[in-house]
Amino acid sequence: MQNLDPQELEKFEKMAQSWWDPQGDFKPIHQLNPLRLDYISAQAEGLAGKNVLDVGCGGGILSESMAKRGAKVIGIDMSVAPLEMAKLHAQSQGLQIEYQQTTIEDFVQKHTALQGEKFDVITCMEMLEHVPDPASVIQSCKTLLKPNGVLFLSTINRTFKAWTLVVLGAEYVLKMLPKGTHDYDKFIKPAELLAWTDRAELECRNMVGYHYNVLTGRFWLNKDVSSNYMASFKLK
Repeated sequence: MQNLDPQELEKFEKMAQSWWDPQGDFKPIHQLNPLRLDYISAQAEGLAGKNVLDVGCGGGILSESMAKRGAKVIGIDMSVAPLEMAKLHAQSQGLQIEYQQTTIEDFVQKHTALQGEKFDVITCMEMLEHVPDPASVIQSCKTLLKPNGVLFLSTINRTFKAWTLVVLGAEYVLKMLPKGTHDYDKFIKPAELLAWTDRAELECRNMVGYHYNVLTGRFWLNKDVSSNYMASFKLK
């Protein structure tokens, strides 16, 4: 069985048309993207000339920003409509990004069979909490990582604070996201994430939380990982 949830895919299919609207359903991602892009670039010691795989790329917001910094980017996702939006938007920007409809598990098999080059950077942002088997995603990403490559993962901690901010606050009160975007039971505690990465023989190099100021519309990073968080990993 493929590592995907049809109900999760349907959510993002319905929101695809607004992917590149800075004031639409993905406004928080547009606001967050510069911050996470700088984090990725700093942890990876630059993106120019590097092979990058963006797992769960959706409509391509992060993929495009990494390509604009000189990376050679492949974006993969299982949602059809968001991928079409990603392709069309990349073309409109004159960017050469390869988008594929595939799971990371199937991509590994095909890429390995074709003896494809491994990746300097792999990103999997805001996806792990939407798949049935996050550990499988992590293991597959590890398989494609170069010896000195960096894997980036982001997700949401399973805490009452996260539920208050991400579900109640963002979806129901502030209406920053459509209702039902997130399922609290699928949120991932850092200890769980670290157990999966340890099993995949990955070492956590850095972990930060990101937070949102409703009044300024800005995100910032610090060491508080009680809600949304992201981390960088290298092979042990």
